[in-house]
Amino acid sequence: MATSAHVSKVRSLYKRILVLHRFLPIDLKALGDQYVKDEFRRHKNAASEEVKSFMKEWEGYRDTLQTQVLDAAQKRGGSVQFGAVLTEEKLRHFQDEQVGQLYELMLEANRPNTQFHIQD
Repeated sequence: MATSAHVSKVRSLYKRILVLHRFLPIDLKALGDQYVKDEFRRHKNAASEEVKSFMKEWEGYRDTLQTQVLDAAQKRGGSVQFGAVLTEEKLRHFQDEQVGQLYELMLEANRPNTQFHIQD
């Protein structure tokens, strides 16, 4: 059973990521929010070793996104690219299910989504 300190740490990370997503373009925000919710729910009862890896990766994501959001705020309207390059080395450590999820995420991210198309 998870300790209250661990639960608090997980919730804090989860909430911080969702707050950072508010600064993304609306289509990325919607996609990111759903992905984060699904992943945190999926790992709710994960084994201890898997939880360590999960938290490390999501903390890295939070740090990267926070840096990119701050850079975007400084540029004020300038072109900012969100995300990070996924190296082959890192990809080799993925399980088959994770590669499938990544592929699905890529398809969704590259799909034209007129639902969120906002014109100035």
